Amino acid sequence: MNQKQLLRPEGLVRSPAFSHVAVVPPAATTVYIGGQNAVDGEGRLVGGSDAAAQTQQVMANLQVALASAGAGVHDLVMLTILVVDGVDITKAYPVAAAALAGAAPPVVVMRVAGLAVPGALVEVSAVAAVAS
Repeated sequence: MNQKQLLRPEGLVRSPAFSHVAVVPPAATTVYIGGQNAVDGEGRLVGGSDAAAQTQQVMANLQVALASAGAGVHDLVMLTILVVDGVDITKAYPVAAAALAGAAPPVVVMRVAGLAVPGALVEVSAVAAVAS
C-alpha cells in the first residue's frame, strides 16, 4: 500500500460526505493540525455571529495549516469539528463541504458549550497523511 485508503465498509451507513476508516501507508508523514477557529492572522475573530462566515475562515485556516506541511484537504485522514451548542449546523455544513472539495475523510462532529476564543462558533482540528 503506497497511498492512504478511505474505506466505507459494508454494514455501516453510506455517506458521500465522509468515510468511516482511513488507512495510512507506512511511509507516509503524519500531520496533526491543532484547533483552527475563525480568527485572522492578527487573532481577530472573523464572521461575527454568522456560522457560515466563521466556517469559511476556519476552513481557510485549515488549508493554510495543511499547506505549511506540504499537505492539502485530499490528504486528510481525520477531521474533528466542534460546533457551539445552539448554532445551526446547516449554515456551516455547505461551506465546510465546499472547502473539502470532495475529500471525504472520517469526521467527528461534536456540540460543545463553548470554545476558547470568545465568540467563536466553529473549530476544526485534523490529521493528514502525506505520502513520501
